[in-house]
Amino acid sequence: MSEFCVMRWSARGALRLARVIALGCLLASAAFGSTRIDLNRGWTFRTDPEQSGEASGWSSRVPAATDSINVPHTWNIGRDHAYLGTAWYFRSFEAPSQPAPAQVELHFGATFYSARVWLNGVELGRHEGGFTAYSFDITQHLRPVNFLAVEIDNRPGIATIPGFGARGEPQAWYDWWAYGGIVRDVWLTTSGPLQVRRQQIRSEVHEASALVHDRIFLRSAASRASTVRLRTTTLGPDNLAGASTSRSLTVAPGESEVEVTLELAKPALWSIDRPNVYSMLVELVKADGTPLDQHTDTFGVRRIEIRDRHLLVNGEHVRLTGMARHEDSPWEGLAETAGTMRHDYDDMKALQVTLTRPVHYPQHPFILDYADRHGILLIPEIPVWQFNEAQLSDPKVLALAQQQMREMIEQAGNHPSIFAWSVLNESATATPGGIAYVRAMRDFIRKLDPGRFVSYADDNLPKLERADQSAANDVDFLMMNQYFGAWHGPAEALVPSLDKVERMFPDKVVIISEFGFPGIFASNPAAADRARVKTMRDQLPELARRDWIAGAILWCYQDYKSRRNLWPGQEEGYVEHGVVDENRQRKPSYAVWKDLNTPARIEARWNLAPSGAPTDFTATATPNSEQQLPSYPLHDYRLSWQLLDEKNQLVQSGERPLAEFKAPQTISGTLPQDSKSHVFHLIVTLLRPAGTVAAERSLEWP
Repeated sequence: MSEFCVMRWSARGALRLARVIALGCLLASAAFGSTRIDLNRGWTFRTDPEQSGEASGWSSRVPAATDSINVPHTWNIGRDHAYLGTAWYFRSFEAPSQPAPAQVELHFGATFYSARVWLNGVELGRHEGGFTAYSFDITQHLRPVNFLAVEIDNRPGIATIPGFGARGEPQAWYDWWAYGGIVRDVWLTTSGPLQVRRQQIRSEVHEASALVHDRIFLRSAASRASTVRLRTTTLGPDNLAGASTSRSLTVAPGESEVEVTLELAKPALWSIDRPNVYSMLVELVKADGTPLDQHTDTFGVRRIEIRDRHLLVNGEHVRLTGMARHEDSPWEGLAETAGTMRHDYDDMKALQVTLTRPVHYPQHPFILDYADRHGILLIPEIPVWQFNEAQLSDPKVLALAQQQMREMIEQAGNHPSIFAWSVLNESATATPGGIAYVRAMRDFIRKLDPGRFVSYADDNLPKLERADQSAANDVDFLMMNQYFGAWHGPAEALVPSLDKVERMFPDKVVIISEFGFPGIFASNPAAADRARVKTMRDQLPELARRDWIAGAILWCYQDYKSRRNLWPGQEEGYVEHGVVDENRQRKPSYAVWKDLNTPARIEARWNLAPSGAPTDFTATATPNSEQQLPSYPLHDYRLSWQLLDEKNQLVQSGERPLAEFKAPQTISGTLPQDSKSHVFHLIVTLLRPAGTVAAERSLEWP
């Protein structure tokens, strides 16, 4: 099979519908030229501390003293771990030739922070922003053998995003590491003269059906208009073809777009425990059926509402919890592989995560796809971190923020897990300039993506005297960062602060977008984690008592590298804030958070004979009420039990299906009278529809 018989890579990332590859390959022909060609291997790298690379001709040739590397890559691990400045990446590649493409694009998944790109000595362009993808049309610049050079600068400034923060403190650093480099994949795409560039898929749910609206963006490299057929087909979560439509279309040279609407009868809705993911296959074919291009993207059908100060998913009231996570580790930094991301998110899912504002910047496509397929609601954010009013009032900052937000929405907007966008974190939003910034960003987002909510993370709400002093009035719901017991004052101030926020914003839903305990407020890491556990145990019930608080997000999963908020005397290191350390070793707070965030509670006991020996057991599982965090409807769960002997061999087991788990459920079992074992181990498990563990309780005898 030809290497070109692969699906075209869309901005949605690494999990892009492997199940339809076979269909694409069956359609392949000489006229069907959409391909992805990986460029991750075979690079060389060199820092440029004197910023002399361009003047020295590095855009056209490889200099001396380079290192051989593969991408994704960051230079801030090992020898150059603290390096701030410019550095260069170089690679040669042969031009695609079979089949001969009409259009060739060069794609970067992300480069941190600002990049300039040359091909064969010609500057293709620049990109600013470290967490979103971008591309260049290189069709006219190709030679049989091509030389690619990329200059990257990871230094922050007063008008970069992220940049100098701390609301006006000169040269203040943002609270994570500046991992310079080509931190995500690099690839080529080739296509014929007609190309499906991307899709914008949105759905609206009705009583027994859903309308799926697909805005399809096309590009034609032809010299004149072409008449083709456009076919769109939905593939359900079961991978079976569903609704489809076909129409004749005239495509003019250059960029164009077309809108298609399909109706799904009895759609499988996306939800926390039923994260049903659909696919949309778009095909361009000639009148005789010859394929020209195709593009596949995933989407979900769900209805997320804010009503009566509650968050609803498909009409059902939910109150969710989770934790944030930096894209950071000692072995990969920001240049993460799928293995690290999968490990961390599998671990976070085991920690009952159903909601996260993932962190301060746009996420890797792998993480977005993971959230889609594992039922995690997301509030992605751009990295406007602790900006002052002057920064927020700067037209350059606003333009850059809108560029980064537009790129994030265009690349991530089809993901059903995303229900809102965040425009900043802990910045001067209680100022005229901050209010104007938030309003401008809100209006900008509503034009791009009118079906989603807009908010931002605010750590200043309890300090307000009146609601109209803040931009909080101008967003769809409030996100409140609170660190009572640390940065924000004594722990006892939490209750009056929440009461004050409720009085000032009586119509607003609130999500606690950050809480936890930073290590620098304790004498050592062990003491810090004890304080972290106390914070969890004390504050979650206080948040749960207020049903207008729709969710709570712990900061954070792992300790992460930074130049700020470190132990006294440190100038760099890992912020001690996670339930695991930077090497993913679990702290005591890990198990506490896991137990506190189960959606149900299980109690079990032995029933004893007069002799004192157990004769049977009783176990009761009780779902959380709407007055608890987390709380969400539990459909199609299962309550199972296993009885093991002293050799850990199965003695008995049982299971009860719970189609609608709304009330306490009790199960029991009798110990075998003929057993020779005098040691028993009972495990009672509540299983989600997908078979993962939602809650578990163990009981030992003796």
